Amino acid sequence: MSTDTHFRISKIGKTFKTASGAFEALRDVDLSIAKGEFVSVIGHSGCGKSTLLNIVAGLEPLTYGAASLDGEMIRGPGPERAVVFQNHSLLPWLSVYGNVRLAVDKVFGATRSPKERDEWVLENLALVNMGAAAHKRPSEISGGMKQRVGIARALAMEPKVLLMDEPFGALDALTRAQLQDSVMEIHARLGNTVIMITHDVDEAVLLSDRIVMMTNGPAATIGEIHQVALPRPRARLEAAEAPAYLQARSAVLRFLQERRHEEAA
Repeated sequence: MSTDTHFRISKIGKTFKTASGAFEALRDVDLSIAKGEFVSVIGHSGCGKSTLLNIVAGLEPLTYGAASLDGEMIRGPGPERAVVFQNHSLLPWLSVYGNVRLAVDKVFGATRSPKERDEWVLENLALVNMGAAAHKRPSEISGGMKQRVGIARALAMEPKVLLMDEPFGALDALTRAQLQDSVMEIHARLGNTVIMITHDVDEAVLLSDRIVMMTNGPAATIGEIHQVALPRPRARLEAAEAPAYLQARSAVLRFLQERRHEEAA
């Protein structure tokens, strides 16, 4: 992982206009992310996690500050920042292959031949172990398989940064664990930069190089950042017993508990 700044969030803030007046969701959020780093953002409901991700994705304008990727200012959505949402957002009338091919055609239609695009779709489906289901419709596959297709679609765009908004939140525990392992394998293989929103402490510790902890809203900001000192590659069972895992888990739980007490006060 490079130590050079790849993604920069510079003192950004976001205020929404509501029927009852202005609502300040984020205040002075400042963060630098290195190329190849896996960063999780965690915090209580209403702390602006998804708002932050939407700003980074270019889906939501910021009120002040700036966000940049490799020195280029982010002013809207772009294929260099692919998003995987909790809701897979697959088009039901297209096959698994067709959903990924749609993204590939959009990004590479002018630069790659149809054969190259076909091979690239199949390669990315194979990466998430969905090659055998390429011609099935979304209604014919499980929720976990749909999320695999969503990840394949995002990776097929060859993004510089993969953005994940609680991608496993709606899945059962076993499927969630399987997809977490798949994401770790993909990250190890591709060395891509990942920013993931999560509410799951163990998920954040297992997957991340750093965990960004958000204060409560309104006017949420970064409260603490914890470096996860676990070597890669990581095996789930061995990692869960490592002192560094337990230390990181304890630090995040303590932070969240303190925020809960503040909310109750």
